[in-house]
Amino acid sequence: MNSRIAGFLFWIFLGASLNLSQAQLGFSHEVGVITGPVAFQSDYGERYDFDTNKGNVGIGIGIIHYINFAYRADCNCYSRDTYWNDHFKIRSQLAYHVTTLNHLSELAERNSIGGLQLRSMEGKAKVLELGAHLEYYPLSIRDFQNGGSKWAPYIGLGLHYVNYKPEAESSLGPLGNSVTTFPTFIDRIDTDRGSTLAYVADLGVRYKLTPLSDLLVSSTWHYYNDNYVDGLSPNNVNNRNDDWIWWFNVGFIYYL
Repeated sequence: MNSRIAGFLFWIFLGASLNLSQAQLGFSHEVGVITGPVAFQSDYGERYDFDTNKGNVGIGIGIIHYINFAYRADCNCYSRDTYWNDHFKIRSQLAYHVTTLNHLSELAERNSIGGLQLRSMEGKAKVLELGAHLEYYPLSIRDFQNGGSKWAPYIGLGLHYVNYKPEAESSLGPLGNSVTTFPTFIDRIDTDRGSTLAYVADLGVRYKLTPLSDLLVSSTWHYYNDNYVDGLSPNNVNNRNDDWIWWFNVGFIYYL
């Protein structure tokens, strides 16, 4: 997708989320940090291969902010008890993750020119994401906040604007020619900076630590609307899919 179109759609989504929050009568804020391993599903190695999945794992860190409709900061009191106020939050997030990528597959281990080319190649995905999520809590947010329950599971959907800068190199020499590069990647490597959208699905739970702090554990899936986030787009139809990540993260949230 053209980066201008991606950016335009993202700002429409973010603006709609902020307008929705302002339409509510009173809310409070929460801030937090998250971190954890990122499993990058890319064009390195073989998709759906266990060795690739467990090997191409990076690390991510993020700053998060919540709009909490169940409590009003202006009066230090609970807001009007409605289904929206008691079951939904809007989350904004700024995150950065880096993953070193290798061709971990049976083909790369072969004693052949192609195997040598794959083994000698290494990449890196550097990704910055900014976006908003709508989170749904099936249990009462008010009960969780006042200590009535220690656990608050949730599901969320979001949209992120993504800026990426991949890297790719080979110990055999510069990539892009038949001596150093596996045939499916010739003329299919692009390490220029780019931007796209990420569609995000989130499943997580909060645990109440203190009246003003929570522990967060979540599992998120980010599907990128681009196949060059990792820098590769092979001319192999069976492997030419958009990139995506699975991010398991743990965080700490503080109520302002």
